[in-house]
Amino acid sequence: MADIFNLFIKIAPAPRRAMGPVAFVVAGLGNPGPKYAETRHNAGFMAMDAIAQGLGVKLDRMQFKSLTAQCEIEGKQVLLLKPTTYMNLSGQAVAEALRFYKLSPQQLVVLSDDASLDVGRLRIREKGSDGGQKGLRSIIEHLGDDQFYRIRIGVGKKPHPDYDMADWVLSRFSPDEHKRIDMACQKCREALPLILDGQAKRAMDLYNG
Repeated sequence: MADIFNLFIKIAPAPRRAMGPVAFVVAGLGNPGPKYAETRHNAGFMAMDAIAQGLGVKLDRMQFKSLTAQCEIEGKQVLLLKPTTYMNLSGQAVAEALRFYKLSPQQLVVLSDDASLDVGRLRIREKGSDGGQKGLRSIIEHLGDDQFYRIRIGVGKKPHPDYDMADWVLSRFSPDEHKRIDMACQKCREALPLILDGQAKRAMDLYNG
C-alpha cells in the first residue's frame, strides 16, 4: 500500500507556486486578425509569440483589451501583452495594464516594427519619439511619457519613395526576409531578460544592428 501511495506522490502534479505582483509589462504591437497575420506591421506580434513560446506560456487570457500571459523572467513577474485593438489604439491597452498594476512607464517594454531599418535589424532604446510608428505614438499619448523601453524590429524600407507606407507595412515578408525576421525574434528573446535585469546598455551593445 505504501508503494502505491509513493507512486501517487510521484505522478501527482506539483502545486502551482503563487505568483507575486507584476513588475513589468512587455507589449508586442500589431493588428489583430488573420488578414494582418505576419505582415511587416505585425513584427511586434511575431516577436511576442516567439518570446511566449520560448517561455512555454500561451497568450490566451483576455484582459486589458489584450491577449495576455503572466510569466517569470529573471526572477521578476512579467505580463506579456498583445493588444487586440488596432495598432493606432495600442496605447489604450498598454495604459490600462500599467494603471491596473500601478507601474510606471519605466516598467514597460514595447516590441514594434520599424520601417526605417533593414529587415531583421534591431534598435533597442530606453526612451525617445515614436519615429512615425502609430502604435508607439498612441502609447506615448496615453501615458504622457516617452520614457519606456522599446525594441524596434526592422521590416525594411519602402521599395521607392512613392510607395504608399500603409501598403508597405501591411505587405508580407519574402521567404528570405521571413528567415531574417525569425532570427530577429530570437534576438528579442535574448535581449529581453537583459533589459528586465537592468542591463539595457548591454542589450544595446549586443543586439543593436
